[in-house]
Amino acid sequence: MIEKTYLAIGASVFMHVSWNLLVRHQPKETYPLWWALAAHCLLLGPWGIYSLVTEVQWSSELFICLSISAFANTLYFFALKGAYARAQVTLVYPIIRSSPLLIALWSTLFFGEFLSKAAWAGIAFSVTGLFILAGAGWRNQDNRAIPWAIFAALATSLYSLSDKAATPLLPSFGAILGFITVGYLLSLAALTVQMRLQAGIWQPRLAPRPLLILMGGLSIGLAYALVIHAMRFFPAAEVVAFTNAGIVIASILSISVFRERSHWRSRVAGMLVICVGLTVLGISR
Repeated sequence: MIEKTYLAIGASVFMHVSWNLLVRHQPKETYPLWWALAAHCLLLGPWGIYSLVTEVQWSSELFICLSISAFANTLYFFALKGAYARAQVTLVYPIIRSSPLLIALWSTLFFGEFLSKAAWAGIAFSVTGLFILAGAGWRNQDNRAIPWAIFAALATSLYSLSDKAATPLLPSFGAILGFITVGYLLSLAALTVQMRLQAGIWQPRLAPRPLLILMGGLSIGLAYALVIHAMRFFPAAEVVAFTNAGIVIASILSISVFRERSHWRSRVAGMLVICVGLTVLGISR
């Protein structure tokens, strides 16, 4: 079962990295995240919602988890949009992905979940590496993005814990997709209303290539559904920490393939620290 859990995490990382690398040079006006959410709701949403309605035994506990996850997901996407508007993705995203430390803290304090000392050390090392990555090339004007990135990390920790609490109540992968789709529908609606109020439009004026929209729609939901599936067997903080391997892969590709060599020494140092942390975390299993 451990091997299958690692396989689910690995597949999630692969999908997430692939889509993010494809959209990295898309103009902001195309708003790839909006199109990915819309494509998910259109392509996978019907299957997920049907499974959620027909396969799940509804309870107040599941309704509370669903409400918290959907609300926190919406906050996350708002904060993500605000952070990206103020600094580069390569500087903001590592801070957002520091959420495993918050998840570990909340799950220990409020849910009595036990993590070994080695697991704590592995998570702490990996988060330290993320901050080293974020610090590479940081400029004073980017400080405006820090509050948004921290808020996104807090929102991530909130929906990750509610997702973890919901896993025993979701009997199938389809039901997990439905659980996610509810949050994505709310997020898409909220972002659309914001776009209407700010720019007077109901959808972005430009769109990425159809292949990118298709890949985004398939990846954004399936990747996180695999993460929630992995939470059935591993603590939420460990699962989210393992997915940060994607940042290492994306950074290696950006340096070696895309030849983005600025501050490469600091970035390599951050990647090495992350790898040490994930190795310690893996050994702790």
